[in-house]
Amino acid sequence: MKRILIAEDDLEIAELERDYLEMNGFASDIAPDGQQALEMGLNGDYALILLDIMLPRLDGYEVCKRLREKLDIPILMVTAKGESTDKIFGLGLGADDYIPKPFDPAELVARIKSHINRYERLKGPSASSAGKNDEIRIGDTLVIHPKNWKVFKNGQELRLPNREFEILVFLAQNPNKVFSREQLFERIWGIGYISDSATVTVHIGRIREKIEEDPQNPRIIETIWGAGYRLNLPEEK
Repeated sequence: MKRILIAEDDLEIAELERDYLEMNGFASDIAPDGQQALEMGLNGDYALILLDIMLPRLDGYEVCKRLREKLDIPILMVTAKGESTDKIFGLGLGADDYIPKPFDPAELVARIKSHINRYERLKGPSASSAGKNDEIRIGDTLVIHPKNWKVFKNGQELRLPNREFEILVFLAQNPNKVFSREQLFERIWGIGYISDSATVTVHIGRIREKIEEDPQNPRIIETIWGAGYRLNLPEEK
C-alpha cells in the first residue's frame, strides 16, 4: 500500500485528507509542523508528500527546499494562499503541483494518483519507453540517459525532479524545434490538467540553473520571444 505524508497543522483538514486517501487505497501519516514533516519525509518511505505552506516551526517553503535536496518523489503543496507569486515561489523550490484551499477532496486524490502514476512510469522498469535514445549528449558537458532517468553535467549527476526531467528529455529528443509554453504544458502535464502554463516557465528556469553555465544567458535552452523555448543541439553531419 502506497503511503502519503500529510504535512498540515489544521487537524480537521489533515484528517479529511487522510480519510479520502484511505478510501482510495492509500495509507497516510500526519505531520503537524514543518520540522516533523522534514524529518518524516527524509526518513519515511512515501510515494508523495502533501505539504501545507503555513506550518509552525518550519514553513512549507523551507521544508520543500530541504526535501528536494534529497528526494525526487512528488511534492504537492496545499495552501490557503492563492496569489500567483506564492505558487511560482513554491514551484521554484521544487514542488510538482499546487492546489489552493478550499479544495475538492476528489480532485486532490485525482492529482495525487496522477503524480504517483507518472513518477512510477518514469522510475520503474517500464521507464525505457520514456526515451527514444539510450543517451543524449549536449555539447561536451551534458549527458542525458532517458531510460534510467539520469542527467550528468561534467561527470556529476544532477538531481532533477520528475517534471523537470520530463521537460528536459522532451526538448532534447526534439532538438532545434520551438515549443510554446502551452504545447509543453499539454505534453508534460496533459490536456485538461488544472493548472497554469506559467508553471512551465518556472520549471524551465530551474532546469537552466542546473544545466547552463550561465543561467542568465542560456545557450542550451533558448527563449524564442513570442514563440516559446528551443533546445539547441548541433545537427549531426
